[in-house]
Amino acid sequence: MIAQAFAQTAPAGTVTELPDAPAPVSTTDNARLSTPPAPFGSFGVSNPAQTERPGVDDTTGVPQREATWRSMPGDFLHDQKDIWTFPVRLFKGHAVIPTAIVVGGTIGLIYTDPHTAPYFRNHQKNWDKANDVFDPMITTAEVVALPAGLLTAGYIRHDNREVNTALLATEAYGDTVIVNLAIKAATRRQRPSDVPPNGDFGNTFFNGGKSPLHGSSFPSGHSTAVWSVATVVAERYRHRGKPWIPILSYTLATAISISRITESAHFASDVWMGASLGYSIAKFQTLKPR
Repeated sequence: MIAQAFAQTAPAGTVTELPDAPAPVSTTDNARLSTPPAPFGSFGVSNPAQTERPGVDDTTGVPQREATWRSMPGDFLHDQKDIWTFPVRLFKGHAVIPTAIVVGGTIGLIYTDPHTAPYFRNHQKNWDKANDVFDPMITTAEVVALPAGLLTAGYIRHDNREVNTALLATEAYGDTVIVNLAIKAATRRQRPSDVPPNGDFGNTFFNGGKSPLHGSSFPSGHSTAVWSVATVVAERYRHRGKPWIPILSYTLATAISISRITESAHFASDVWMGASLGYSIAKFQTLKPR
């Protein structure tokens, strides 16, 4: 289905098939068109005619980029360039209002954190059963298992969309992790659980550990990761007769994010910022057609 949709929109003289799209064929080499492309069941083994630039899928009504194993490194570098230069282009597009909402929401929650964080820490036993389900190791495994499962199922079923969705989810995860760790290293915020009893919950920035992997709370790494993966899966299957997939994806992302607050692992502002980063980068950068 995807290959047919691509073929309708591709320029004349071009053959397109996923997961690796053949290179454009010149008019002098039209004889090559008579040679059928390698089957999808080759598990990523490409023929010499294939290019590193996959096509664009518009079967859902919204153009979305496709990914291949060979295109991912270059696409990842391109994503990072666009992400880090975003502030320069902020006022040239239509992202001012969404950015203001994210920044304003983060600032507002930072001011309320000293009041909400003590409540969740003092009532943590009320959330024990729910928190056991969303243990940090379990949620990390769930985030990783989603693209891994899609990739495996896609290869077994020869489903191009599942394979490409898995690759894009992996790329989105990588795109957001770099940004998340950089902000963590710069802010070094204490976690709510690290604040001493009767301590100051309003003086947490620049007081955390030196390692962004363990001692820094802002933004939430779990929220960033799960929203990046969930957004790719939800957007790729939207308007394709499976409305339960976006609902399930975003429900899982919301539940994992909230669990980070109830476990006193993060402040509400950490989770809001992390979820905003994961959603925005995945939807507006990773999935953006080249």
